[in-house]
Amino acid sequence: MADQMQDVMKAVLKKSEQMPEGSKLVEGYDFNEGIDYHKLLRTYISSGFQATNFGRAIEEIEKMIKKRNEPLSEDNKQKVDFNPIERKRTNCTIFLGYTSNMISSGIRKTLQFLTQHNLVDCLVTTAGGIEEDFIKCLAPTYLGDFHLKGKELREKGINRIGNLLVPNSNYCLFEDWIIPIFDQMLEEQKKGMKWTPSKVIHRLGKEINHPDSVYYWCYKNNIPVFSPGLTDGSIGDMLYLHTYKNPGLVLDIIEDIRLMNNQAVFAANTGMIILGGGLVKHHICNANLMRDGADFSVFINTAQEFDGSDSGARPDEAVSWGKIRADAQPVKVYAEATLVFPLIVAETFARHFHSIKPESSENEEIIK
Repeated sequence: MADQMQDVMKAVLKKSEQMPEGSKLVEGYDFNEGIDYHKLLRTYISSGFQATNFGRAIEEIEKMIKKRNEPLSEDNKQKVDFNPIERKRTNCTIFLGYTSNMISSGIRKTLQFLTQHNLVDCLVTTAGGIEEDFIKCLAPTYLGDFHLKGKELREKGINRIGNLLVPNSNYCLFEDWIIPIFDQMLEEQKKGMKWTPSKVIHRLGKEINHPDSVYYWCYKNNIPVFSPGLTDGSIGDMLYLHTYKNPGLVLDIIEDIRLMNNQAVFAANTGMIILGGGLVKHHICNANLMRDGADFSVFINTAQEFDGSDSGARPDEAVSWGKIRADAQPVKVYAEATLVFPLIVAETFARHFHSIKPESSENEEIIK
């Protein structure tokens, strides 16, 4: 019996090896120290689970910011001479991708801050991520509830995006605004202008002329915005209707893929920040394949990898394709972006931006 108990003890209390030198301790925030949100968010990295990934995402974005503000080396100066966007090049080109629900939600304000102050270099989004920005300049989106009945909303002419509500009248205002612009663009095309989705977005950003618009600031700061699925939304509906009212407008997606990929190929270094999955995630990652992978990467989404989708793929899968460099330290945060992205921006871009208090034009400064 005694021997059996010894065996039980050995099984239950198997002798531990020494933890590797430098192993970090699990530790959370001590509220006895008062309420300091900066210190609180900095303890996430030692809290475990997705809080640790949140903390690592902050560190990864800080690496992007630091690299972006380092002077270009002589080799990299030659590399970035090819500059099709004619935008001031930095030592790290930051790609920001997001799905349309981010613009529908209050995250739009966070994206506006990043573009207003020229803190990112290239955007990729879906058709909804374009049109909802302009629609919000024309009429508001409202809070609703996830449980509102679709049949009842349909009878009232109200559309539901999760727990957000958008009246059909908003899209009528959008049609009234955008169709005359398409008419102007068609006339310019007849005189030799060649339109691409990114040029359309640039033009619409100019036309909206509204400080709440993400794409107004992209227009002002010459930040390219790529949306290869531009027809997959209300803006596609408007283009469809326009083909009957005033046919002939043509958009060239091939020129845009050259411009998009060259943002990566001729970058000194690259960073990817991607909210959500699908088209926006792959479009940015695939562009970075052209340069043998991004140097820094942060993915934020709730998708899982078990179904083999690119949306749910962990960063290591992108390493296998050459979309992220083998020596990089990419991070995926399994979280709904509206919960965590404003906090990540607060601890990175916003903290750096406000710490330098730029005296020159706030729309042209690059964070230091």
